[in-house]
Amino acid sequence: MSSGQYTRERKEDKPVLAICYDFDKTLSPDDMQAQGYIQSVGYDVGEFWTESNELAVKNDMDQNLAYMLLMKKKAAGKVLFTRKALEEYGAKVTLFPGVEDWFERVRTYGAEHGVIVEHYIISSGLKEMIEGTSVAKKGAFKRIYASSFYYDADGVAEWPAQVVNYTSKTQFLFRIEKGVLDINDSGVNDSFAPDEIRVPFRNMVYIGDSDTDIPCMKLVNTYGGHSIGVYSAVTHDKAKVYKMMRDNRTRYFAMADYSEGSELDALIKAIIDRTAKNEALEAKFFECKNEQIENDRQNTHEERRKKELLLQLEGSSSFANTHAVVEKMRSINDWNQNDRECLFEIALQNSQVRYILGDTDVKRFYSGLLQNSQVLSEKAAEVKAMIECKK
Repeated sequence: MSSGQYTRERKEDKPVLAICYDFDKTLSPDDMQAQGYIQSVGYDVGEFWTESNELAVKNDMDQNLAYMLLMKKKAAGKVLFTRKALEEYGAKVTLFPGVEDWFERVRTYGAEHGVIVEHYIISSGLKEMIEGTSVAKKGAFKRIYASSFYYDADGVAEWPAQVVNYTSKTQFLFRIEKGVLDINDSGVNDSFAPDEIRVPFRNMVYIGDSDTDIPCMKLVNTYGGHSIGVYSAVTHDKAKVYKMMRDNRTRYFAMADYSEGSELDALIKAIIDRTAKNEALEAKFFECKNEQIENDRQNTHEERRKKELLLQLEGSSSFANTHAVVEKMRSINDWNQNDRECLFEIALQNSQVRYILGDTDVKRFYSGLLQNSQVLSEKAAEVKAMIECKK
């Protein structure tokens, strides 16, 4: 689907499950910048982040802009700060166990169970470094949403092109929801009918490791999706995932081990299984709802009112309510033959109506129906006899 200069994703015939990942310490044991780049510019990792954070605080600056500026400044005269160089650093990034074949393996499992699985990165790290990883080069991700640079004609980084911080991460969930994936496409603000949503939040999984993932986790949780906190497969420290669970930020936690047969592997497969069954029910719901809407379109307001009153009279369980419904019915003059037959059937079947056929208002209403019937059916004749008997 296309809208102007942007291409949008269409709603699929099968349910789509979007699995969204933070990157640093979610798919990789450490910050991507700390796996070669920081050392190449002569810094201790801790010193770099201390200086970056101080730069942000002193200048009322976004922390991500601060680290991006510091990376560019510290590269001067030491390393080429180009797109190619950043991708090469990304190629050296270590990944947690099982990550290499995780994405295709999960996609395959989804396809076997009638679910289209898509993988997305939503990270405050550098897009260029993520693009340099082996998994990205193999086409693991539908989209990579991360901080990035603008480059000159020689490929040298000049200026931040995109900055993704922990609060702005949530916008990308809405883009994924609606299939409006381009970051400049304002169509993300358009209203979509519930059955037109490409990836409902209930079909989203967010996997992260720390406080910076909380806004996304909370949003996914609120709308029925699945948030998973992962803890390091290296240190096995669960302190952060315990806190996220305690604060109701995550629904599950598991070790960041993406190997086949791992706890995380079993959890994602269970979510895929549930998605397949749940979406079959959702599809049935929308089928019924759309049929009801179409029926309403084909009937006037007056026709719908008549049907509602017929249902009320049929289900009436008290004399007072029966009189009240009949009073409303008396204001309607155009009861057709099918409507009259329904009313005669109700008079015979509902004891609350049958017992008060002789009351003035009820008798007057039903007598009018009988007078407007050119040929009395068996039910109409029976009602007429009952009215005459009550005299």
